[in-house]
Amino acid sequence: MIEHHQELAGKVAIVTGAGRNIGRAIALELAAAGAAVIVNARSNHEEAQAVAREIIAQGGRALAFLADVADARAVDRMIAAASQHFGRIDILVNNAALRVEIPFQDMTPRDWRDVLDVVLDGAFNCIKAALPQLRASGVGAVVNIGGLSAHTGALNRAHVVTAKAGLVGLTRALAYDLAADNITVNCVAPGLIETHRKPGLAEPSHHRIHQPLRGRRGTPDDVASTVRFLCGPGARYVSGQTVHVNGGAFLG
Repeated sequence: MIEHHQELAGKVAIVTGAGRNIGRAIALELAAAGAAVIVNARSNHEEAQAVAREIIAQGGRALAFLADVADARAVDRMIAAASQHFGRIDILVNNAALRVEIPFQDMTPRDWRDVLDVVLDGAFNCIKAALPQLRASGVGAVVNIGGLSAHTGALNRAHVVTAKAGLVGLTRALAYDLAADNITVNCVAPGLIETHRKPGLAEPSHHRIHQPLRGRRGTPDDVASTVRFLCGPGARYVSGQTVHVNGGAFLG
């Protein structure tokens, strides 16, 4: 984690899909900035608890909470728990996602729906549920985690590309809708990030096509530091934007 002053002290953040990889790095980075963090995972309580314990061990405040973001009622329970435990919500990072590769001709309506349910409907559910608290904050920040393939396309990822591209549209629309409430809404689009994948899960095919100008793959911390900036006081004049974190693999 990059050491800064604790510019998010007193703030409360929810990070979805925070049990591993980019979500974990974001949770740790926001905690390093002083925020209390709700560490969300869909089903792996051990991973979420491990991240929460890591934050607490470093002197921060954290709460692990299992909720499928595609389930609006589960999201409502998570928001209520966050409000009860920490008293406010200032930051929402929509990171939860599914990234399965399936040839379009083999893709079933369920395959399609599963990805859009988590990525796009999940962001909708979380923003809707957290909106009263974000409005009350006065300095609310929403960061949606998009992806490189939403801007370049990718083989066997029609559902993922569509969902991530939808997040870009949602970001722009809500930047308008929530501006009067002093809520910023931005999208961070990672690309070519070194992450731990489940055994047997191949690296995305589009990673072999696009190469970073920086000469290396990115790390989850590279993404997390950008999210931290967008959630902080230095980014209050930034809204409706997509920030690419890909080492120059795509110049948007």
